Parts: sequence; C-alpha cells; structure tokens
Amino acid sequence: MTPLLGAAAVLLAALIKGAIGFGFPTLATPLLSLFIDVKAAVVVLILPNIVMDGIQFARRGAPLATVRRFAILLVFGALGTVIGTRLLVALSSRTATLVLGAFLLVFVTLSVTGATPRVPARGERWLSPVAGLVAGVVGGLTNVPGTPLVIYFQSLGMTKHEFVSSVAFTFVVYKLIQLGAVAYYGLLTWSLVGMSVMLVAVALTGFAFGLKVQDRLEARAFNRAVLGFLAALGLWLVIRSVPW
Repeated sequence: MTPLLGAAAVLLAALIKGAIGFGFPTLATPLLSLFIDVKAAVVVLILPNIVMDGIQFARRGAPLATVRRFAILLVFGALGTVIGTRLLVALSSRTATLVLGAFLLVFVTLSVTGATPRVPARGERWLSPVAGLVAGVVGGLTNVPGTPLVIYFQSLGMTKHEFVSSVAFTFVVYKLIQLGAVAYYGLLTWSLVGMSVMLVAVALTGFAFGLKVQDRLEARAFNRAVLGFLAALGLWLVIRSVPW
C-alpha cells in the first residue's frame, strides 16, 4: 500500500505541475517523505522534475531566446546559492522559511488587490541579476529557489507561454546542478536510481493530464491558479516554520 500511496502523491504533484508550470518538488517532496526517508524523497524526485521541465521548455517555442534572456539571472543565482549556504550557518532554516512564507502571502495579497509590483521591460536588465541573487540566497537557506523566481516572473507580466518556458528553463538548470551534487556526495544510490526512473513514468502520466488543463486555461484563469498555489504554499511554509 505504501508504494501505491507514494506513487499517487507523485502523480498528483505532476498533474499540478503540468497545469501551472511549477510546484512539483514543493508538493511531491513532503508527500513522498510520508512514505520514505526525506533525503531519499529529495533525490528520487530530481530526475522526474528534469524530464518534465525539459518537456515544458521544449514545447513552448523560442528556447534560445529564453536562454539568452535569463542566462545572467542563473549566473547570479549560482553566486547567491553559495552565499545562502554560508548564511545557513548563521541563520536557522526555520527563520528563513518563515520569512519566505510571509513574503509569499504579502505578494499574493498585493496581486489580488491589484497593487502587485510590475517590472517594466527596461528594468528587467538590471533587476534580473538581483532576482537571481535573491533566489540563490533563498535556495541556499531553504532549498526552494524556485519560489522567488516564480514571483519575479509573475511580476514581469509574462504571457502564459513565456512564464512556463522561463520557469522550466531555470528549473532544469538548477535541478541538473542538484543532480550532480547528490551524485558527488554519494546520495544517489543505484536503488534510488531505479526508483527515480519508475517515478518518471508515474510523473509523466499525471504531467500529461496537467498539460491538457494548462492548454485549456485562459490567461486570467491561469494567473489565478498560479496565485492560488502561491497562497497555499505561503500559508504552508508559515505554519511549518512556527513552533507550536
């Protein structure tokens, strides 16, 4: 029963990812960790994430334009990751998670009220390094660099296809780096490789259904779905980080 429940958790997370373009590791990791060790859950979900993001990136067209647009963001993201990892020694991950969750809730509130900040086209050139650095620092502290990136892409006022392509590109790069890291530190055992490959098949099933939902969502409905997930994520992060 436990393997079936774990597979169902991955299936659900993959469906949501297909529908809104992100959220797979954030949702799948805590669900899968209910059935296997959390470190193992992190490791086995990397490969399915890379495969799904690779598909999303390829199917949205103009991949080279996306690479050129956000290459500098990823360079500063790598620098921020180093800084964030060092800060992890001084600042507890619980505090960082609480700050991130509160920031998410503020961002969603501003978006719903129409007061969300928008980055003009002329400002993207100088703000991308800042966004990349912040995402890297947050990722080093909390292991969720994607959340600040999603907020940044949302503030750029992208179309649905631009948003999905940008998220997929940045996530593929981050996950490839993470895959290399877990392999280097000996966390990627052959048994976990086998489990990860099986989960790729499970994830692709849910992902395929999610993509159909995404293709049918109008721009306004898609943005609402993204904000709804961010609100739920922010609330969950705050609850998880507050000692009870």
